[in-house]
Amino acid sequence: MIEFDTNFENPSIDDGDIATGRTNRHVVEWTANESTIISKKIFIHHQLVNPLNELKLEAAKYGFDLCVCSGFRSYDQQATIWNEKLSGRRDVLSGNGKVLNLAGLSDYQKVEAIMRWSALPGTSRHHWGSDIDVFDGAAIPTNYQLRLVPEETSEDGVFGPMHAWLDKIIDSKNGFFRPYNCDNGGLAPERWHLSYAPIATHFARLLTPELIKNCLMMHKISLHATVIENFHEIYRRFVSNYVS
Repeated sequence: MIEFDTNFENPSIDDGDIATGRTNRHVVEWTANESTIISKKIFIHHQLVNPLNELKLEAAKYGFDLCVCSGFRSYDQQATIWNEKLSGRRDVLSGNGKVLNLAGLSDYQKVEAIMRWSALPGTSRHHWGSDIDVFDGAAIPTNYQLRLVPEETSEDGVFGPMHAWLDKIIDSKNGFFRPYNCDNGGLAPERWHLSYAPIATHFARLLTPELIKNCLMMHKISLHATVIENFHEIYRRFVSNYVS
């Protein structure tokens, strides 16, 4: 079993801008991706680079090419995803990963539907640079369209073998875990989403309701009034359930 350094250097209580995705001062480009289907640059917290490289090297010993399709995501990037889902420019998925029609839903039902798979801007763990979405580049068929849906990571899914291996290797010794491993009544399970606890724990503690609401008041999103009106329930179901 590989073991990583789990000492998060110099955490600061003044990192609210990192916790809510309003800065990129904590991230660097991760250049170890080898899959040709990822053309965009991937950024992660600078202290995640070595642990992630070690995990990738360990995966390679078992024939897996651990690649990252999403790392750091800013508040503005998360807000774009949010707004485009509400405008119909991006698909909204149901709990089983199928395309959902928002027509006929109330405004709060639309918010609920989006938050099954997409975090409220200012609350995404991707803001921290500690969290990544992964896939097995060695298992990608020719002309495959990566979708990040549950069937890809199931036992008989295209990335099932790598995730079965991850089940055995990620633990408190190396710092990696799945924050969305089960359904707590909010976000849907995402086996492809890994978090690095030595970094993520610090930012999770900073993500208070007051910090999030202040961020939302300064940087408004679609259905802003609905979010604020239902903020207590949103925080309980979709934030506090997954950041502790």
